[in-house]
Amino acid sequence: MKKFKKISLIFLILPLLISTSAIAGSPYYIDFSKVLNESKAGKGAQDFLKKKFESENKKFIKEEEALKKEETEIISQKKIITNEEYQKKVESLRKKVASLQKRKQDLIKNIANLRAKARTELLKTLNPIIKKYMEENKIRIVLDRKSILLGDIKLDITPQIIEILNKELKSLKLN
Repeated sequence: MKKFKKISLIFLILPLLISTSAIAGSPYYIDFSKVLNESKAGKGAQDFLKKKFESENKKFIKEEEALKKEETEIISQKKIITNEEYQKKVESLRKKVASLQKRKQDLIKNIANLRAKARTELLKTLNPIIKKYMEENKIRIVLDRKSILLGDIKLDITPQIIEILNKELKSLKLN
């Protein structure tokens, strides 16, 4: 009799478990790096940061060339000027080089900070979009593509999210 109760209990619970897993469905996934790189706002932010870096880097290259020229002039004057005067010029050149290197590092930090700010702002806009999409399509879980080894392409919602994001967020303000 006890075995009969256990078996009947299993047959009663088993359909409930199966139907619950069917409701949950498959987990969907999104490629966040693709969203950040291919959305209008993300692409625009990257282009802005790239142009800013390139324009500043050109200025640094010109300064480096001028400093190299100055260095060759100082070396050529070594035998003509006094040792004390030579040391002053070398020290002045070193300070200029150190200043240039510091400004380069500051630029790189500034670009990195702007990039992080853009990413944060984009993700802040993206989260409600994903939540709304999940509610509308009765999705219970969305995973990042990086966490998935293999997955059916039909479960990838990245293109739909990019489309919605492009409608809601045209660009990011990074200044």
